[in-house]
Amino acid sequence: MSGMGDRPGGHGDSTERGPDAVGTTAGDLAFRRQGLKGRGDENTFAGATSFLRRNYTRDLTGVDAVVTGIPFDAATSNRPGARFGPRGIREASAGLAELAGYPVGFDPLDELAIVDYGDCHFDYGHPGEIVERVEAHAEVILRSGATMISLGGDHFVTYPLLRAHAATYGPLALIHFDAHCDTWADDGERLDHGSMFLRAANEGLIDPARSVQIGIRTPNATDHGFTILGAPWVHREGIPAVLEVIRETVGERRAYLTFDIDCLDPAFAPGTGTPVVGGLSTAQALEAIRGLGALDIVGMDVVEVAPQYDTAQITALAAATLVHDFLCLLAAARGATSTPYGRQ
Repeated sequence: MSGMGDRPGGHGDSTERGPDAVGTTAGDLAFRRQGLKGRGDENTFAGATSFLRRNYTRDLTGVDAVVTGIPFDAATSNRPGARFGPRGIREASAGLAELAGYPVGFDPLDELAIVDYGDCHFDYGHPGEIVERVEAHAEVILRSGATMISLGGDHFVTYPLLRAHAATYGPLALIHFDAHCDTWADDGERLDHGSMFLRAANEGLIDPARSVQIGIRTPNATDHGFTILGAPWVHREGIPAVLEVIRETVGERRAYLTFDIDCLDPAFAPGTGTPVVGGLSTAQALEAIRGLGALDIVGMDVVEVAPQYDTAQITALAAATLVHDFLCLLAAARGATSTPYGRQ
C-alpha cells in the first residue's frame, strides 16, 4: 500500500517484527499505548476503534484535546439514527491515524496529546434530562483546560454544549455549517434540532452579530441577526470569500465551531437524517475548516451523521476528516511546523 514505508512494520521498514514485538507493542493501542502521543503500529482494519486510535481514558492530566461522543437523536425531525454517529465516525477515523496529516505536513498525533473520553451517558428513557447530562459531561472536560470536540448525535446536542462553553468562556460567536438555519420558533423547552440556536441567542450564549451560518439552503422568515452565506453564494463566490466574511464577522471574539454534516451535498454525505441537495462538496468544507486558523475557536462539534443511510462510510469519513483537520489547526496554533508536500 502506498505510504506504508513510514509506518513501523510497514513496507520498507526494518523494525524487528518477532512475536515479542507483536505481542507487547502492537494492536489495540486505544487501551495499551504508553503515553498520549504518536501513532504506533495498528492495522487499519483491526483493533479498538477509538477516535484516531487515541487512548480511551478519563484522566485528562496533560491533555490538549478531548474527543467525546454525544449519542442522542431524540430531537430529530426526520430520519433518526444519529445516535450511531459517534461509533461510525470513530470507525472511519482509523485510516486517518495511519499517516501524518495532509496537507499540513506534520503529524497532529505527535504534536498534540489527544484522548478519546468515550461517550456521554444518559438514560434514553428520560430524554428531558439530556441538557443537564450533556452540560455536566462537558463541564468536567472543560475544567481540565483541554479543547473539547464532540461527535453527535443530532444537532440539538450543540445547545447544552454551548451552555457549558459559554459558562467557561463567556458569550460566543458561532461558526455554523449547515443546510438549515436551526433558528425556527422555539418555546424554550422543546427538544428540537431545528430551533436550538434561536434559544442559544435568546439566552445570550451566542452573539448573532458575530456569528456566521454557511451553506444554508432552507428558508426562514428572518435571519435573527446572523450573517447567512447561502449555499448558492458559497458556490458562486468560493471558499476564500467565505473565509473573509467569517474572519470579518467573528473578529477577535471567542468562537464555537459546529458542523452539521448535511451542510455537505447528499452526493458527498448521504448518511444523515435531513439531507438537502445543492450543498457543499467535501473538498469545499475541508478548505473552509483549514482556513479558520486565525480565529480563537474554543470548541467544536460534528453532528447528524447517521451511518445506516451512509454509502461506503463516505459520510462518516468526511466527519472524521473534518475533526482531524480541526486538530491540525490546534497543533499549528501550538507551534507545529508545516512541511508542504507537492503542489497544494
